[in-house]
Amino acid sequence: MPVRPITWPLVVVLIFLLVVTLFPIFWIAMTAIKPPTDWNAVPAVWIPAEPTLINFRTLFDPDAIRDYGVGGVSESATAAVIGSIIASVSATLLSVMIGLLAAIGLSRYSASGRFTPLLILSGRMFPPAAIAVPFVIIFSAVGLIDTYLGLIAIYVAITLPFSTWMLKSFVDEIPREVEEAAMVDGKSRFMAHVTVTLPLIRGGLFATTLFIFILNWSEFLFALVLSYTNIETIPVRLAKYVTATAGTLYGVQAALAFLAMSPLVIAGFLIQKHLARGMTFGAVKR
Repeated sequence: MPVRPITWPLVVVLIFLLVVTLFPIFWIAMTAIKPPTDWNAVPAVWIPAEPTLINFRTLFDPDAIRDYGVGGVSESATAAVIGSIIASVSATLLSVMIGLLAAIGLSRYSASGRFTPLLILSGRMFPPAAIAVPFVIIFSAVGLIDTYLGLIAIYVAITLPFSTWMLKSFVDEIPREVEEAAMVDGKSRFMAHVTVTLPLIRGGLFATTLFIFILNWSEFLFALVLSYTNIETIPVRLAKYVTATAGTLYGVQAALAFLAMSPLVIAGFLIQKHLARGMTFGAVKR
């Protein structure tokens, strides 16, 4: 299909969409370097005249913000950052590994039936708030409340349908004949999947892993209801930067949000071509 030349109306639309998309990131970045006097300034301060790193320092040194006469930050964000890394990385690896096995089973073995894939996806059709309370009751009974094991288990449960469906779309695109040729050469069925299928869907694995990690990294509801004092994640910590004396600490919130999204943005740029393909859920078939 010939490439159509870009027109001025299309350029205007693209610029508008780009501004709308990037404005929240710009505002978070600017708020993160604003002094407390500029957080709620009227009219709004778009770019601070005297940028500061006090908000970033306050994340790990709660007393730093007191230099500006603002108090109320009592805890460092270190525990929340470590908690998010442990829970998100562990749950992502487990979700992708289990989802890969399920994807190969659904794609290559007819014993799964026609409705099994839809049955797996049906777990994500219920709103999280509707299933949060049952999980709290069950986890309380088995002692998984306020533990990393419980948080990782629920993260895997809510992301496994996505990892399974995304990876199934990539496995479906690999011709069965390629694996059969490997088996003719003496490889077992399992080794044919490992040595032939996995390398061919490497890009899909990267995209799925990043997508599942983003879901786990930004999850808030289950982290809030399943944790009390022993564990904490970044989204839960963000909601706690509200004090009775100073109100919402927008600058500190923005600093933590900026740190939290930075690794995701960098990873997204590195694998953007695979990520865009993964987001289509295999809608385009060869």
